Amino acid sequence: MSAWFNTAIASMRARAARSDMGQTAVEYLGIIAVVVAIVLAVTGTSIGSAILDKIMTQINRIV
Repeated sequence: MSAWFNTAIASMRARAARSDMGQTAVEYLGIIAVVVAIVLAVTGTSIGSAILDKIMTQINRIV
């Protein structure tokens, strides 16, 4: 009975490890896609210019 139990546990652990394979790569790909979408939105609209103007204003206040 003990041998069967150990084999069943080993099988369940192996199955759990296989189901997570590649998950991290997909998560990184999703993060990269979101960052690219944000960069395209900022550079493709006037929002990017507004942000740059505000940053330059604050820098000029310091200097």
